[in-house]
Amino acid sequence: MSADTPPKVLFEHEGVFIHANTEDSEEQDLLVSGFLRIIDKDSSSVMEWAYCPGEERSSPQQAVVLEQQQSYETEWDMINAVSFPKRKPCSNGEGALNHTHEKSKWSFTFSVWDLRSITVKEEGWSRLVFGMKEPPTSLPSLHFHQGGSEGFLDCLRRYIIITEAPDDETCLLVSTPNRALSQSFENLLDDNNYGLVTKLKKDPYVTTLGGFSKVTNYIFDAFRGPELEQRQPHEEVADLDILGLGEVIPGLEINQQEEPGFEVITRMDLGARPEVTRREPLSAEDWAKHQDQEGRVKNVPQLKKIIFKGGLCHAVRKEAWKFLLGYYTWDSTYDERKGQQRRKTDEYFRMKLQWKSVSEEQERRNSRLRDCRSLIEKDVNRTDRTNRFYEGIDNPGLVLLHDVLMTYCMYDFDLGYVQGMSDLLSPILYVMDNEVDAFWCFVSFMDQMHQNFEEPMQGMKTQLIQLSTLLRLLDLAFWNYLESQDSGYLYFCFRWLLIRFKRELSYPDVLRLWEVIWTGLPCQNFHLLVCCAILDSEKRKIMEENYGFNEILKHINDLSMKLDIEEILQKSEAICMQIRSCKDLPHSISEILGFNTESEFPRLEGREFGTLDSPQSPIPTQRQEVFSNGHNRHYREPPTHNGCKVSFIS
Repeated sequence: MSADTPPKVLFEHEGVFIHANTEDSEEQDLLVSGFLRIIDKDSSSVMEWAYCPGEERSSPQQAVVLEQQQSYETEWDMINAVSFPKRKPCSNGEGALNHTHEKSKWSFTFSVWDLRSITVKEEGWSRLVFGMKEPPTSLPSLHFHQGGSEGFLDCLRRYIIITEAPDDETCLLVSTPNRALSQSFENLLDDNNYGLVTKLKKDPYVTTLGGFSKVTNYIFDAFRGPELEQRQPHEEVADLDILGLGEVIPGLEINQQEEPGFEVITRMDLGARPEVTRREPLSAEDWAKHQDQEGRVKNVPQLKKIIFKGGLCHAVRKEAWKFLLGYYTWDSTYDERKGQQRRKTDEYFRMKLQWKSVSEEQERRNSRLRDCRSLIEKDVNRTDRTNRFYEGIDNPGLVLLHDVLMTYCMYDFDLGYVQGMSDLLSPILYVMDNEVDAFWCFVSFMDQMHQNFEEPMQGMKTQLIQLSTLLRLLDLAFWNYLESQDSGYLYFCFRWLLIRFKRELSYPDVLRLWEVIWTGLPCQNFHLLVCCAILDSEKRKIMEENYGFNEILKHINDLSMKLDIEEILQKSEAICMQIRSCKDLPHSISEILGFNTESEFPRLEGREFGTLDSPQSPIPTQRQEVFSNGHNRHYREPPTHNGCKVSFIS
């Protein structure tokens, strides 16, 4: 290899053993310790195990990344430190890749693309057996007596696709991706061993977050099922409720039958959609003007309106988000916030110490903690790795992301960790750049999003019903078209709602959207109007091109990273004003958008800087309805309005 193209170490682990067992009796049961590495050589990922005598190992050097928030945090430094071992495993004074290994007959090297399978055996420790596509000789098994097998397999998953064999759960099948760095997480739908319905039943979150990112033509067949496909032709396929979507997503038993006694939304004249404008983000100078000498925030309703209209400049976010999320109260002083931060810091590190002090022996008897840790480690390794805050292998940001999520499991034992939560934490940690502040802001955000991740999925069910209700009011013709294409349930919006458009928008746009939504303006469930605005922009293409089930799903997913957030917010606000101005608005719509509780929501005028109807409106606390997804609203039979009734209930 030329000197100008040095190899790159992708993974390295010390203390991986080979149990030597040869015909030489002196070497029976000999434990040979070595270093396992995955190295990038000439754009090819190579795995190597090399023997290294124990006495030549050098002690790890630790680089500690520690942000001193306040002097009172020093007592927690041991828990707060983020350290990475920098190993020089068999150094002779030069770099780890330039040293000369002691020759050993057990050392071996091969390309990971030559792997056919990996068998994982548990014998009190993990033992990995490698099967090659064209094995010249059998390779020795690797014994992970000191742990590390999960990290090794997670690293491999970045470069090859690993799936569990259908007939042997201990055997992992390896396939080579079409492009380097392809992840199995993004290729769920390419695995023909399992249908999409099976995946959804097993884990709707994994399937939605990963599988829907790649849409193939067999999706429709997966929903239809082979029996239904044989029973009737394509154009006569039954509705998805017959196909078991309610069974696929627990709690999503959406009834399409019009039930007597409930309101049916008919075509209504909503009037012209008003023109709205947006403004520049709130500057640091303007933010400072809204605080008095003791640090209390003044004229909160007007400030929220300014944030809603333009968002925040990035320099303000670290402080302002704490207020928007409810970590700080708007009327708190500098001294009160300082005292609160001290208390919250102590509370955070006590919870963090709980899981960090669990021994391996204890964890073996705690399957819930073990499962949470495993899932968190997998998700952290694939969350926002292109963002500079998380990119690279030994990135302190990844450790902080892991630690905050693990500590949240101590904070909320009942929920623990569910896939998708890392997507919600990542932008908050990026903005706060501090694990304590990020944790408590994340707690406040999860108070709003909690029911999205609860096992009955009542929150997701309610939001999909509410979204369908709104879309039916706004454009009955488009809703009817989607219904005719088996898409009336809007399940393609599942990921939008689950993690608040986190994977649909660029990183700066996610920050802008979230802070706008957190103002609670201009109505309840504004995020549903954001969905309506996106669909409104795409309906013409969908209908003119006569998209069917497959094409609609693919088109919506292809919108990822192509959306203009300012245009979307402008249209979303206009839709809200259009609905609000409608006379004889159906009761269900008023319930969804909170128009029947006007005192909770300051009104935004049509002009950019109108006055507020409710300048003294109370500041909502955590889990209040003003910030809810409408999860706790169960619609019973409402009073009639002009003889109209609505059938969409939860």
